[in-house]
Amino acid sequence: MKHVSPTHRPLRITGYVLRPSFCFERAARRRGAKLIAGVDEAGRGPLAGPVVAAAVILPEGFKLTGLNDSKQLSAEQRDGFFLTLTNDPRVRFGVGIVDAEWIDRINILHATHRAMAEALRRLPVQPDHVLVDGLPVKSLTIPQTALVKGDARSFSIAAASVIAKVTRDRLMLELHARYPAYGFDQHKGYPTPEHLAALRAHGPCPEHRRTFGPVREKLVQGEMGL
Repeated sequence: MKHVSPTHRPLRITGYVLRPSFCFERAARRRGAKLIAGVDEAGRGPLAGPVVAAAVILPEGFKLTGLNDSKQLSAEQRDGFFLTLTNDPRVRFGVGIVDAEWIDRINILHATHRAMAEALRRLPVQPDHVLVDGLPVKSLTIPQTALVKGDARSFSIAAASVIAKVTRDRLMLELHARYPAYGFDQHKGYPTPEHLAALRAHGPCPEHRRTFGPVREKLVQGEMGL
């Protein structure tokens, strides 16, 4: 029977609820890594605002009951985990932010990868191995394991997803104070019906991603006087 390593085990979703664990971190340590960072991003899909990535190195034996993919947590739960993670001296983390202007210049995929690389650079120590949520990031120079739905499978990636999400949400609250007409405090820049209605009524603000379909269409309409 062919052996399948823990880092390449097929993901079974049907009838199975994913739960974060440290199995991928332990597998990396068995291969000689000592410091393993989880990396995740928030904000690939919105029409406005930055994309934010976080890198987190958790200490061995770290426990935080209920920590999970940030999308599975309430805003209150995310804030609680964020406070715990960022105030625990044993937890090392870094954050990378790429704004809307750069997203338009280099596209959202490259901007996401740039944010991840920046988050890793901002760690107080450099890891030996990186667990990345999603597909491989070829531009990273550190050995990596890419995990589809990694934020629901690895505690390190789950921690990164929480820090990235809360950081970005707080940035969107700051943008709401500058551009209150768009409701960034509610939808955080995602293309909700309310956001699209505001975009139709007011046109894009400087924080909108001009290469994204609904924003680009509104700009074209404005140039045509429609």
